Amino acid sequence: MNPDQYCQDKAAASGSSFYYSFMFLPLEKRRAIVALYAFCREVDDVVDECTDEEVARTTLNWWRSQVAEIYGGHPQHPVAIALVPVVKQFNMAQEHLQEIIDGMEMDLDQPRYQDFKSLQLYCYRVASVVGLLSVEIFGYTNRQTLKYAHDLGIAFQLTNIIRDVGEDARRNRIYLPMDEMQQFGVTAADILNARESENFQKLMAFQIERAQRFYDQALALLPAEDRKTQRTGLIMAAIYRATLVEVVASGCHVLKERVSLTPIRKLWLAFKTWLQN
Repeated sequence: MNPDQYCQDKAAASGSSFYYSFMFLPLEKRRAIVALYAFCREVDDVVDECTDEEVARTTLNWWRSQVAEIYGGHPQHPVAIALVPVVKQFNMAQEHLQEIIDGMEMDLDQPRYQDFKSLQLYCYRVASVVGLLSVEIFGYTNRQTLKYAHDLGIAFQLTNIIRDVGEDARRNRIYLPMDEMQQFGVTAADILNARESENFQKLMAFQIERAQRFYDQALALLPAEDRKTQRTGLIMAAIYRATLVEVVASGCHVLKERVSLTPIRKLWLAFKTWLQN
C-alpha cells in the first residue's frame, strides 16, 4: 500500500465530519489535507488507544522525530512519507506539526483544566493549529483568514468537548473548566459518575453559548475574498454547528449518550454549503 492510500484509508475509517468536507477539493489539495488529517489521527490514537502512559510518551517522542525527518531526512511512517511533498508545496511550518503533538501530550499530563485560559491553550494546539495548516493548503490572500482559522479551530474543539463529556469522563478526563464547574455547582464526581442535574444542564448551556460565540467570531472574521477558497472549512463549520444544535435538541444528555449526525446528513450539509459558497 502506498503512503497516500494509507492516509486515505486512515481518514475514511475514522468516520469523522472532516472527511466529508474534503470530498469537494481538487485532487492535489485533497491529497494534502487527507495526509494532514491522517497525521492528526495517528498522534491522537497514540493517547486514546495506548493504555500504558510511558509507551504513549515514547511513541509521541518517536512521532516528534518523524516530524523532524519530514523536513530534512527519511521518515519511516507512511503518513510522514506522504507529508514530505505536502509541507514543501504548501509552506507548512514544522513547529505547527510539533505543536499538535504537544497538544496530544497534554492529555497525558493534564486530565483537568482549572480555567478556560488553560483549556484554550489545549484547544489551540489540537485544533487551531490544524486550522492554520489547513488554511495554507486551501489558500488565502488576506492574513485575517488566519484569525478566522484560529477561532474556528477553538469552536470545533469546544464542540467536541461538549459532545464527548461522558465519553471523556470514562477515560477519567474532564475538559470542562474546573472554576466554571464550581460556579455552577457541578463536581468532578458528578461528571465521572454521570450524574445529570439541573446545575449540569446550566453548565452545559454556558459551554454551548461560548462555542456558538466562537463560531460567530470566526465566520465574521473570514474576508469575502477568501470565502471561496475556504469552503472546506465552512463545510466543517456547518457540520460541527449542526452537531451542536443536535446536542441541544436531544436534551444535552451528553453524560450518557454521544450525539452524531448520520453520514447522509453530513453529505447533504457538505453539498449544500459548497453550493452556497
